Amino acid sequence: MRIVAISNQKGGVGKTTTAINLSACLAEQGTRVLLIDLDPQANATSGLNIEPEEGLSLYTALTSHGRVDQMIRPTEIPNLSIIPSHMELAGCEIDLARTDNHLSKLRDLLQPLKSAETFDYVILDTPPSLGVLMTSALAAADELLIPLQCEYFGLEGLAKIVHVVEQIRNSGANPDVQIEGIVMTMFDPRTNLAQQVVSDVKRHFAETVYQSVVPRTIRLGEAPSFGKSIIEHEPKGRGAQAYRALASEFLERRSTAVSPVPEDGVEATTA
Repeated sequence: MRIVAISNQKGGVGKTTTAINLSACLAEQGTRVLLIDLDPQANATSGLNIEPEEGLSLYTALTSHGRVDQMIRPTEIPNLSIIPSHMELAGCEIDLARTDNHLSKLRDLLQPLKSAETFDYVILDTPPSLGVLMTSALAAADELLIPLQCEYFGLEGLAKIVHVVEQIRNSGANPDVQIEGIVMTMFDPRTNLAQQVVSDVKRHFAETVYQSVVPRTIRLGEAPSFGKSIIEHEPKGRGAQAYRALASEFLERRSTAVSPVPEDGVEATTA
């Protein structure tokens, strides 16, 4: 079982959209997936047609006692389960910070799932911040997937998340965590800016960047309001095709070594 954190401290980059739809497309291909919603806003939870309920998030397990496997709920998509979120998780930012093991707590909670091998992948949807929940997710993850919108400010956010990952490694909390991939989102081929951002990111991060690009579409934006993934909402649309391609590439990478992101953010190999 691999734990994959989908993270970017900048909001509005398609992070939760990617968490929902990548998970759904992996499940569609027969992969057993557990999506854990770590964002107190609970958008991944409601986006899969599950009502957030107090007491059903990871709050209790993270701050006191509780078994993760007792919080798992099925979704309407075969092979896809979820641990929902709730606004109560916001309290973790304070309560967890008071503990000595706040960086390792989530990793320890997920260890029984690794041992049981019930799932092939655990996908962590993290908050758009640099708080305790996000750093705990990075400390628990085997790898990190970064959604990056095709805009100038996305480049600034990318530099920050790379720096945070280096801090997690150097702290000893998770020295093996790797940036597995960067997914370009909200791509509009009609604009020169989008083309330039993709080119710049590929030049600096080479093979780390996914070839599959997620377009900006109305259907992707409206699907969560129906409590559906894009493959349920518009199964033959551009968004569904993009996330299916992303899921296929994600699985293909499991058997192919990907060059890690260089520490100084400069080009390591030729794109």
